[in-house]
Amino acid sequence: MPEGHTIHRLAERHRKLFAGRPVAVSSPQGRFAAGAAQVDGRVLLDTAAHGKHLLHQYEGDVTLHVHLGLYGKFTDGDGDPPSAVGEVRLRMANGEHWLDLRGPTACELLDPLQVDALHARLGPDPLAEEDDGGVKAFKAIKKSDRPLMALLMDQSIVAGAGLIYVTEALFRAGLRPTVAGRRLTRPRWDAIWQDLRTLMRTGVEDGRIDTVHSIHLPEAMGRAPRVDRHGGEVYVYRRTNQPCLVCGTPVQTAEVNARNAYWCRVCQRTR
Repeated sequence: MPEGHTIHRLAERHRKLFAGRPVAVSSPQGRFAAGAAQVDGRVLLDTAAHGKHLLHQYEGDVTLHVHLGLYGKFTDGDGDPPSAVGEVRLRMANGEHWLDLRGPTACELLDPLQVDALHARLGPDPLAEEDDGGVKAFKAIKKSDRPLMALLMDQSIVAGAGLIYVTEALFRAGLRPTVAGRRLTRPRWDAIWQDLRTLMRTGVEDGRIDTVHSIHLPEAMGRAPRVDRHGGEVYVYRRTNQPCLVCGTPVQTAEVNARNAYWCRVCQRTR
C-alpha cells in the first residue's frame, strides 16, 4: 500500500494537471458511473491529501475521495486519453491531460459533512502544513499498552506513515517496535514526530523513501546500493539477517501485530 508521501505527490500532480478548469469525468468500467456523472463538466477547485486518502474538491461542495489500498493505481498522460484497457474505475480529461484510476479500495463522492467525518477519524498527518507537534497522537499513544509499531501504523493515531517509515523512524529513535506506547516519553515522541515530518517531506520531494544519514549511504560506506522494488536506502526494513549499517549486528525480524517488524538488537536497545 502506498505510504502518505505518495498520496501527497499525487495530490500535487493532479492539482497541476487539472485544477482550475472543467474536467470531463467518466467511469469506463461502470462501477463509478453515477458518481462520475455528478461531477462531469465541473471545475476541479483543488486537491488535498490526508494520510493515505486523496481528495479532489469540485465546485458545488462535492469531493471525490480515493483510497488506493493495496491494488489501486493512477496513470496519466498528455493529449486525448487512449482506449480504456482493463478495469478503469475513473477517467478524467481536460483536452490537455488525462488520468485513469484502477483498482482502488475507495472511489466515492462525499459531501462536506462526510469530508469532515473522514478527517475526524484520521490522526494528524506529518505532512500537514499546520503542525501541532502530534499532540493528539501522543495522547493516544501514551494511553496504550499496544506495541509502538502498531500504534504508529494506526491511521486513526498517525495518518500516512506505513510500515517502512514507522520501521525506520523507530530505528533512528533507538526504540524497538515492541515498546509499549505508555512507555514513550514526550521528548522521544517529539523527536519521532519531527523525524517523520522530515523523512516524509523528503519522500514527497524525491519520490522514494530514503532514511539513512549521509555517512551510511552506499558511496560513503563503499557498499552496493539497495536493490528492492520499494527503492531507497533504509537501515533495517526488509534487511533480515543483513548487517546493521551502524553496528554490523544482523537485523532481526518477527511478527508484531500481524506485520513483519525489523530492528537491530544493539542499536534499538529500548524494548
